Amino acid sequence: MKRRDFLKTAALGTIAAGTGGSLLGGCTQDKPKAFNFNKINDSKMLLSFQPYDLLLKNMFTVSSYSRLVTPGVQVKIQYQGFTGYGEAAMPPYLGEDVLSVMDFLRKTDLTQFNDPSHIEDILSYVDSLSPKDNSAKAAVDIALHDLVGKMLGAPWWRLWGLDPSKTPDTTYTIGIDVPEVVRKKTRECAGQFNILKVKVGLDNDKEMIETIREITDVPLAVDANQGWKDREKALDEIFWLKEKGVILVEQPMAKERIDDNAWITERSPLPVFADEAIRRLKDIPSVKGAYHGINIKLMKSTGMREAWKMLNYAKAEDMKVMLGCMTETSCGISAAAQLSPAVDFADLDGNLLISNDIFKGVEVIGGKITLSDKPGIGIEKIQ
Repeated sequence: MKRRDFLKTAALGTIAAGTGGSLLGGCTQDKPKAFNFNKINDSKMLLSFQPYDLLLKNMFTVSSYSRLVTPGVQVKIQYQGFTGYGEAAMPPYLGEDVLSVMDFLRKTDLTQFNDPSHIEDILSYVDSLSPKDNSAKAAVDIALHDLVGKMLGAPWWRLWGLDPSKTPDTTYTIGIDVPEVVRKKTRECAGQFNILKVKVGLDNDKEMIETIREITDVPLAVDANQGWKDREKALDEIFWLKEKGVILVEQPMAKERIDDNAWITERSPLPVFADEAIRRLKDIPSVKGAYHGINIKLMKSTGMREAWKMLNYAKAEDMKVMLGCMTETSCGISAAAQLSPAVDFADLDGNLLISNDIFKGVEVIGGKITLSDKPGIGIEKIQ
């Protein structure tokens, strides 16, 4: 084996193992471009960012709020001719906004690092800047992973040793609304998806399900977003939902009511997933036994690095894993999709719900997440 090929192979092995070692041997971009080792000690990563509101195609309603816009911040990390893209998306319940994200990014100094491949060191530093600001941290994490993947000339699903043929179907979300709007939304996505996700948790749950069943008989997932208040009524509804072709339930009751959620999970005929009840790796032990599985989202978890650790930890504890999202561009969705061959369920439709996506990335073909060979997180900027 030639020395250059050996270095590249060693780099791939190092990064997949997550050791944080130097990974830059024999790296190329989409268009072959050799990495210049002689410049590595003289180079600095440049972080830049700007706000970018995500415009929803339709009013999006869950049990606790409605919105037409999700505030966001787009991020770039540039290094020796390579550019990595990331983003922060902030729905209301995260407790972040554009100002807080930009304040965090202003104090993030990446110029102190001269090797982007030291992912563990860099992101440990980023994490140390604040006990919160998870979506801001995710934006840096995603951009860094995109940058390093491009330098290595490989997508992250390959660096993690995953099989792209094992990606799951993704759900497509139908928000809470009046019957005529629910029918319209269901017809619009008919035939494109093999599973739909239905927001519930108000007093019209059964009307929502029955309305969708007028149009399609595809399997459904339901997300109560902590909206159910009585555990016995919630359990009765879950049994009814099973008869209607529902295959899983997310966050039935308030995250603080762990005993009630555990009571439901113990008796539920359907798998029950924690969503709002979990954000990061440290949260998993507290929900084990109270839910069958967890919903990992990059904006909650601080990004790809932590999400990968959460996935592997949950699997080791025999918990099911769902990969979710916020309203995001194809940047955030494509980053999350790199993990998708390793999960049980996926809800990666955030980019499909907006009208102003500025990236082209992961595709949904026949309802299934379809990954490409493009390096990094597999995106290209189109605007």
